[in-house]
Amino acid sequence: MSEERGKGAAILATLRSRIAEGEYRPGHNLPPQRALAEEFDVSRDTIQRVLAELKTEGWIESRQGSGSRVRATPPIHVATQPKAPPGRIALGPFVARAFAQPVVELDVFTFTSESLDTHMRVQAEAIRNEQIPAPERIALRILLPSDETELPYPRARVPKDAPATADVQELDRRLQARTREIITRHTSSLRNALRNLKTDGLVGEVDVKVLEVPLVPTHKLYLRRNVEGLLGPYRIVERTILMDDDTEIDAWDVLGLGSTLIRLVHDEGDPNAVGSVFMQSWQEWFDSCWHRYEAP
Repeated sequence: MSEERGKGAAILATLRSRIAEGEYRPGHNLPPQRALAEEFDVSRDTIQRVLAELKTEGWIESRQGSGSRVRATPPIHVATQPKAPPGRIALGPFVARAFAQPVVELDVFTFTSESLDTHMRVQAEAIRNEQIPAPERIALRILLPSDETELPYPRARVPKDAPATADVQELDRRLQARTREIITRHTSSLRNALRNLKTDGLVGEVDVKVLEVPLVPTHKLYLRRNVEGLLGPYRIVERTILMDDDTEIDAWDVLGLGSTLIRLVHDEGDPNAVGSVFMQSWQEWFDSCWHRYEAP
């Protein structure tokens, strides 16, 4: 039974990753339960538990006789994104390259950490299942917008010249509360996934630091110190957000997974190369923010 539970956690992380990377696209059905059970060599009960968890997290919806389908409005930042074509960089391989090293060092500036949570949990489960060697040390620093910072998105979509009525303000309040809950949930999830590796004796040292700052990212930034970095803008889009009570709100929102991630690599032989300048300038920017806002 414990082996089945362990497999279930790995399957859950794998399916999250497939949805996040666009293998299972919004509005499309997942494979039937029988097919998933055969693929992962587990019972259908295990698959049903995994699908129930995905539904609870807001990734999928299910109807009797219709199977499980990726939500048309999945969690924030999980948007329609086909598999990355040539020239478009995905986050998954970047994180996998980091975890292929004896020491994992990542610096991240993001809006909610939802995408990062998905890929961190994939790597954590891969370590648990001995699919990849366990690193000696994991060091992660994350910059997130603070609770005191007013978020410009998501916001209720109303005509530009419409007055700020009490109804509109209430819609904005609900949208902001939802976003804050997403930030808290996924930050806690990835922190626990990594820290539990140390608790269970799988990784010697794990240091996860989250710093809330009075900044709202217009882009997502991922840095492997002195190695490589990813930079991608958040696109502002119009979309309908499904709330927890099943009501829908037309909103201006930002999408991260649908954006293009630009990858640049540090060139040790040429400090003036584009990749080297990119890494130095953005690492200095990240370090300066961390130094400015870290508690004394």
